[in-house]
Amino acid sequence: MRTIIFGQAFIVLLCSCADVDPSKKAAPKVLKASSQQTSPEKLKDTTVVSQFNLVDVQSLNKDIFVELKYATTDNFMGIILYERLKKAYLQKDVAERLSKVQGYLSQLKPGFHLLIYDALRPVSVQQKMWDALDSLPPVERGKFVSNPKNRSLHNMGAAVDLTILDQNGVPLDMGAGYDDIRQIAYPSMEKQFVAEGKLTTVHMANRDLLRNVMKSQGFRQLQTEWWHFNACSRAEGLLKYKVLFEEP
Repeated sequence: MRTIIFGQAFIVLLCSCADVDPSKKAAPKVLKASSQQTSPEKLKDTTVVSQFNLVDVQSLNKDIFVELKYATTDNFMGIILYERLKKAYLQKDVAERLSKVQGYLSQLKPGFHLLIYDALRPVSVQQKMWDALDSLPPVERGKFVSNPKNRSLHNMGAAVDLTILDQNGVPLDMGAGYDDIRQIAYPSMEKQFVAEGKLTTVHMANRDLLRNVMKSQGFRQLQTEWWHFNACSRAEGLLKYKVLFEEP
């Protein structure tokens, strides 16, 4: 557990990745794509997926692994936010680009895999996350969670949070964990933290690998989260895609 201080506001974050030596962490329990078909009773989100032109990323590429953090308690809120959403859904064209990213990664680093932490996110969940950080002024909150009133590309299935697993199934050490609200997680401040010795050459090599493979298919990294990549601008997304308001 970690307490982050902004002015007079205190936030307790239940993410401890950055405080643990990654070399000592066990490999995460990731969801590998299954060849088994799901029974009709469990396909409650079929209509939503069809209407929104979404696809299960693993249906396109089984080398992409999934560990949806908000379907577990291993997130900054410490509660399950996705009751029914258990797969990583993206817009079809976005998922196809991500599949090509995995192909490129496999060429560069055989045995390495993309690991998705979050993809499609309903506005209703976005609101809960926004409200949970209400002790922060909106301008600071917006660096970590988009204001649900403005919509997020996550709400359209056009943004993805992810990292890279090595050949042993262990996430690469990025120098800060997923959902880490500290500035050390900001790509925009990497040079400062490298100069201070808080980000190492290993951290930077790992961040650069993720950044470069994602850039190969036009994904844009958020400058306050090393793990977040947008498929397009929010304005483009609102013109091209539908917004999902409630969990399917």
